[in-house]
Amino acid sequence: MVKLTFLGTGTSQGVPIIACKCPVCLSDNKKDKRLRTSVLITVDNQNIVIDSGPDFRYQMLRAGVENISAILFTHEHKDHTAGLDDIRAFNWVNKTAVNIYAEKRVQESLKKEFAYVFAEFKYPGIPQMNLIEVNNEPFRINGTTIQPIRAMHLKLPVYGYRIGNLAYITDANSISPEEIEKLKGIKVLVVNALRKEKHISHYNLSEAIDLVNELKPEKAYFTHISHQMGFHDDVQAELPENVYLAYDELTIEV
Repeated sequence: MVKLTFLGTGTSQGVPIIACKCPVCLSDNKKDKRLRTSVLITVDNQNIVIDSGPDFRYQMLRAGVENISAILFTHEHKDHTAGLDDIRAFNWVNKTAVNIYAEKRVQESLKKEFAYVFAEFKYPGIPQMNLIEVNNEPFRINGTTIQPIRAMHLKLPVYGYRIGNLAYITDANSISPEEIEKLKGIKVLVVNALRKEKHISHYNLSEAIDLVNELKPEKAYFTHISHQMGFHDDVQAELPENVYLAYDELTIEV
């Protein structure tokens, strides 16, 4: 069994956006409050996090996470990497470095962004991490097989990940036919759906639904959602019966 917890389901600025007075940002509905996109996957008695954005610290506290086996990165954008320094708490509690899985380009970005971690003189208390390169081939984390899925975020290559019958893809607006083949047979698809209007680098709502119709999973959940999408409850009422607008702290099992 794979359990997935949505740590955050918002776009790069979260919802509400600072100083925004739109109806969605002013909503009292908890499901309209969205931290930056990230998930916690619990499988084979281990916790795996996908992306550590600016809200990582609070997301770990809110979900009560006391240990992680690894962080997988989809790509290097700040809303997916900015909270990496906060793995220091896990270093201290678990007495070990955290394994960080990312492709080479993303690793180089992390080395620049967190240069003090990789400096020759290491200041006491800096995060301890092991960088492990992801190529477009399956790999294993303590017995759990992870299948990378290459997608495109406009012109930037990103990785989604398939774990068993669950696939997670964010910040994408196209997937090649070869990579689509890797998604065949999944039961649950999690994919980004930014808003209803078309966007240059993200699936919009109709495009995400098209992907669901192509792959035909039993269930699909949309994430990386902007305030421009509209109210959670209104959008949910418009979706097909097996498609759901994800929200923070939602937990699903596959």
